Amino acid sequence: MPAAVLNPSDYVVLGMVGLGARSGYEIKRTVELSIRFFWTISPAQVYPSLAKLERAGLLTGRNEPQGNRPRRVYERTEEGARALRDWLTRSAAMPFELRDIAMVKLFFADALDAADAHRLLAQVRSRSEERAATLQAIRPEAEEAARAGNYYPLLTLEMGIAYHEAIVNLSRHLPGFRIATPTGARSTGPTPQHIPNA
Repeated sequence: MPAAVLNPSDYVVLGMVGLGARSGYEIKRTVELSIRFFWTISPAQVYPSLAKLERAGLLTGRNEPQGNRPRRVYERTEEGARALRDWLTRSAAMPFELRDIAMVKLFFADALDAADAHRLLAQVRSRSEERAATLQAIRPEAEEAARAGNYYPLLTLEMGIAYHEAIVNLSRHLPGFRIATPTGARSTGPTPQHIPNA
């Protein structure tokens, strides 16, 4: 049988099973607390990926109903573990994709008067404050995973917190910057100003 062609969502599911998420429901819940902050995988993708990975021999599944509700649980095979390792170590481009409408609006904020620009900046900062708080709230689960030997979910969580805290910190001082110019040259940048609690 030819090897299955896997996409990133399939590898996410394969990885989640290795982290102990045994059913489709558990995978969706784990994704909601982790991957979804930096990678889009819809709940509708999980079950087709599980079936595909099982057909390919990368997972084994068995029926384990709960009461009258059907439930199938999975374990990763050695071949599945090897497929994940091969993907993780593959020398291939890792394009950075960021789609953030708030950054698009902020980029064009010079079209606004100062008060409206400051309000937009405050909205961006408030959003990152909320996201950093959300990430902080799930830190206990990441720390528990680290104690069990899975250290990198906690590291990616820390990176996410640092990203949003950087936005919060920068937005407390912008616009309040002057573009650096060589000694003796005139700056055409904005006049320095600090906008407290913009």
